[in-house]
Amino acid sequence: MDFSIASILALDGVTNGAVYALLALATVLLFTITRVIFIPQGEFVAFGALTLAMLQTGQVPGTVWFLVILAILAAGGEFIAMVRQGRGAAKAAVEAGKILAYPLAVSLLAWWAAPQQWPLWAQAVLTLALVTPFGSLIYRLAYESLADASVLVLLIVSVGVHFCLVGLGLYFFGAEGFRNPSFWDERFQAGPLMLSGQTVIIMLVSVALIVMLWLFFERSLWGKALRATAVNRLGARLMGISSTMAGRLSFSLAAFIGALSGLLIGPTTTIFYDSGFLIGLKGFVAAVFAGLSSYPLALVGALGVGLLESFGSFWASSFKEVIVFSSILPVLLWRSLRDPHAEEH
Repeated sequence: MDFSIASILALDGVTNGAVYALLALATVLLFTITRVIFIPQGEFVAFGALTLAMLQTGQVPGTVWFLVILAILAAGGEFIAMVRQGRGAAKAAVEAGKILAYPLAVSLLAWWAAPQQWPLWAQAVLTLALVTPFGSLIYRLAYESLADASVLVLLIVSVGVHFCLVGLGLYFFGAEGFRNPSFWDERFQAGPLMLSGQTVIIMLVSVALIVMLWLFFERSLWGKALRATAVNRLGARLMGISSTMAGRLSFSLAAFIGALSGLLIGPTTTIFYDSGFLIGLKGFVAAVFAGLSSYPLALVGALGVGLLESFGSFWASSFKEVIVFSSILPVLLWRSLRDPHAEEH
């Protein structure tokens, strides 16, 4: 291996690591706030890429029907719960209508816009608008009633949600893979490196989103509420911060990050309905490097995973996944020896 090959592999690793960094941040965000190890984070990636791909072909994406079904189930559950609590059918209907309003509106917009062949950037924005509500709806249906359960129970639920989303993804998107067009077709020469416009976009968007998330958590009231919930759920409740609101908002942010990651990675590889699992799992490995608690370490871990995958594919392409996922074992062993925990009760 000479310097030029190493430079190309390093660029590829950093590019992939930028996407894994976004997924790692979403994983850490959800775990610190809701204690959910969200295995299906990668499904948002696949939904984002496949939704854009179907819009590109002029078809109404399966995301539309999936979103409507989830919204109806969530609204129906909220209506029944409020009626059982004796809060009145009229008020329950209003709350159910609020849940249905945005998903139905954006679904109707997508149904009308799909045959119109909008520009790529407009279709990307519409894709984000379609996939982002999945986060809060999934939280309502699968996690909200179990918010105070143990981490193990929440993990088991995550496994079930993962299998449900993969199966429904196959039903709504089909088994065919798609590869989206690049957002920028320009090429840049830098010594032995050839940078594509999509690579530049991936890096710029990743950095911009990380900075925006930092500003959100540091400067906004909503962000500070999420930070308070992550530090001490009970203390946040005593201060008037709703843990339910925190859970819904954090899942919406995770869905947005996942969909955006799908838009970024879609032009670089063919995405199938089940491709998100491996992509999300690599983000999870990066989050484990950070102990599921540190955002800066998650970024470092994601870059490490990207570089390990890139150089591993050069030396032993058949075992690159094994190399990446095996790297988690010494990290877990080191953390276990360094910070042993007493048995939870």
